[in-house]
Amino acid sequence: MELKTLRLNFPEDCNIILGQSHFIKTVEDLYEAMINSVPGIKFGLAFCEASGPCLIRKDGTDTVLIEIAVENMRTLGAGHSFIIVMRDAFPINVLPAVKACREVVQIFCATSNPVQVILAETQQGRGILGVIDGFSPKGVELDTDITHRKRFLLDIGYKR
Repeated sequence: MELKTLRLNFPEDCNIILGQSHFIKTVEDLYEAMINSVPGIKFGLAFCEASGPCLIRKDGTDTVLIEIAVENMRTLGAGHSFIIVMRDAFPINVLPAVKACREVVQIFCATSNPVQVILAETQQGRGILGVIDGFSPKGVELDTDITHRKRFLLDIGYKR
């Protein structure tokens, strides 16, 4: 077995959800989850099929984001994994619906941070072991940081 670390590539103004699933129907169900969670959402999704023709399945509402999703899954090549790349939307708005999809096994990350994926590769194929989401902490928040955090959540409409 060989361990690899690969970086996901997506625009800075995008958020991603990386997960694991188990069935070709994932593409249709994730598409429905996305459009029913945020009307007019811009996203692309790609899913690595792990049996049969072993294709990268794709869908979405934005051709550029679909291609970004496909390229990331082509790079990862891990069976039964999926990525959703979204713009002008946040994972918090879609995660409940994504997690509720019967095919979704787990979510590795939902972020706009730089992401490195830790893969194991054998003769059979590749699997995702985990992710490195963003950077290590640089300290503990002070009272001013707490005030800033709470103000930010108010400003973006997540707190009253």
